[in-house]
Amino acid sequence: MAKKENLVTGVDIGSSAVKVCQLKKTGKGYSLIALGSAALPPGSVEDGILQEPDEVGEVIAALFKNLKIKNTKVGISISGYSVIVKKLNLEVMEEDELFEHITREAEQYIPFDVDEVYLDFQDLQTGGEDGERTDVMLVAAKKEVIDDYLIMLEEQKLQPVLVDVDGFALENIWETTTESITNVALVDIGASKMNINIISDGASVLARDIVVGSDQLTEQIANTLGLEYEEAEKIKLGRVPADENREEVEDIFNQTCTQWVLEIKKAIDLYKANHPDMPLERLILSGGGSKIKGLKSFIHRETGIEVVSFNPFLQMAVNTKKIDPDYIDAIAPEMAIAAGLAIRPAAF
Repeated sequence: MAKKENLVTGVDIGSSAVKVCQLKKTGKGYSLIALGSAALPPGSVEDGILQEPDEVGEVIAALFKNLKIKNTKVGISISGYSVIVKKLNLEVMEEDELFEHITREAEQYIPFDVDEVYLDFQDLQTGGEDGERTDVMLVAAKKEVIDDYLIMLEEQKLQPVLVDVDGFALENIWETTTESITNVALVDIGASKMNINIISDGASVLARDIVVGSDQLTEQIANTLGLEYEEAEKIKLGRVPADENREEVEDIFNQTCTQWVLEIKKAIDLYKANHPDMPLERLILSGGGSKIKGLKSFIHRETGIEVVSFNPFLQMAVNTKKIDPDYIDAIAPEMAIAAGLAIRPAAF
């Protein structure tokens, strides 16, 4: 009998909330064991950097307790200024040679001192059998930032075994749960950042983080209308009507979301220039910001590309007596990165 593959518990630590997801590998795919989200105190995580590790740790510990998660092997992901992702085109080498080359030449590729970062890479093997060159994905992350996360998790009696990049976690869950669409733009909109990852023919060809997010909208609505943050958030998500403030809210929405769409279109235009014969088929929207009322139709109108919300749990088995399907539907888009971490094996 094949040995059962244990998976990590995915922990997505954003700037406004922590999302946790636990999956189990089954013969036909995956089953959803637990998922949940908890708000973080304002300012406890900024630009992907822990500012208040004790407070973040307490929120994560409470979430694990509430969800009754016993699996303490966890995977996290990072984004922001502390991580650099670059695609290099290099001569084909054996893995040992490639490791030596990357280590020796890293400083010409990244804006950090090589002694201050953790380096990792993957040969995408794009050269084919007779190719002399290949694309290599290089990732460099600040040791100080990563170590702060690892220490915080260990203090909560959790065992971090995986550190991924937000865009890669998103790509992994998309490719694992989807079979048909080949050329897509994955756009994850969080509270303070937007991640764009364009996938073509099964490989990431363009990935970038942009420092914009859905908190911009909430803050502008709150400031303009003189509302509390929570009330402005409800208006943003369409949970309460804007009523007599409808026109002002629409102006705020149009101005802010136009900035987001400009960033998305820049990435799409760059992709089109380099891949003119492989048009994008869909734009896949995820993250808490993807739930903003009217955003999908706005992006579709501006880009001309079909826009769909990403539910990573659509094809997964779920015990509906333990997890409310309506809750899954409501929270699914913002759980994409956590789910992308949760499909990774825990045997490290």
